[in-house]
Amino acid sequence: MKTVAIIQARMGSTRLPGKVLKKVLGKPLLEYQLERVKKSRLIDEIVVATTVKEQDQPIVDFCTEKGVSCYRGSEEDVLARYYEAANEYEAEIVVRLTSDCPVIDPGVIDRVIQAFLEDEEADYVSNTLERTFPRGMDTEVFSFQALEQAFQSARMQSEREHVTPYIWKNSDRFSIKSVFHRDDLSIHRWTVDTPEDFELIKKMIEHLYRVQRDFSMEDMLQLLDQHPQWKEINAHIEQKKVENEA
Repeated sequence: MKTVAIIQARMGSTRLPGKVLKKVLGKPLLEYQLERVKKSRLIDEIVVATTVKEQDQPIVDFCTEKGVSCYRGSEEDVLARYYEAANEYEAEIVVRLTSDCPVIDPGVIDRVIQAFLEDEEADYVSNTLERTFPRGMDTEVFSFQALEQAFQSARMQSEREHVTPYIWKNSDRFSIKSVFHRDDLSIHRWTVDTPEDFELIKKMIEHLYRVQRDFSMEDMLQLLDQHPQWKEINAHIEQKKVENEA
């Protein structure tokens, strides 16, 4: 079965415009994320799903330069954008990632995919519904059939603006499964949505990338143990109740 990772990305973030192409050590955050996702053992293809808006042309140009597949769709109806991208690239299993997670660990991605593959009944598996992983390790895996049903059935604006709520809100129609870390690490915020978030991620990348490009989630935890004051940089940031889609 073809497993396609779809990374949604746009330049129009309300709290940190242009965040996906902000640079650390001369490289855009999106490039770091793509490097890491490519190290997944279980993903067959990666697609960046952006919008048809002119302001997102730099994302398309970046993907062209890097030889990465790119799909353009609706800015508001992110569910449609996702469905169309998955259909275009013949995905049978969809891995949903967002471009505000530049330090995502491919080992975490593969763990969620593996949990999906091992459960023949599962329609949707994630590490986001009940959080024990750091925010920024967010991985959702679901069947194309589940995505198609959501695309055809979702009516609420919140279900169209955000890709998976229709699936996980209807556990009577879909088989839902969560993946947990052995420890609760949900206090950590490694996503980029504000200037403070970017400051933390910049420090982490600058310290780790020069030493070991394939740094893991455990390496990041160890780094923050060595620099506990860094955790305070974005500790006051509140995540939006319904997560703002990239």
